[in-house]
Amino acid sequence: MRTFLTGEVRPVNTTEIQYISDVSGKNVGVIVPMALWREIESERETAYLLRSKTMKRRLLEAKARKTGISLEDACEKLGI
Repeated sequence: MRTFLTGEVRPVNTTEIQYISDVSGKNVGVIVPMALWREIESERETAYLLRSKTMKRRLLEAKARKTGISLEDACEKLGI
């Protein structure tokens, strides 16, 4: 599986995936662990966002940003 912003490639343990077959033995579906499913959903969302040149630029700028405030400080400022 490829991570679009970092280029990191992480192998998937295929023994975690279960295949569903019909009566003729043809694979018609899969069962994947929730952690893997969430990762797949995240990758799809990132791919969708990267289709827009503007959004791609914003995401890459945010990723490269080295300044900011901590989560705790942000929550305090927002009063949450």
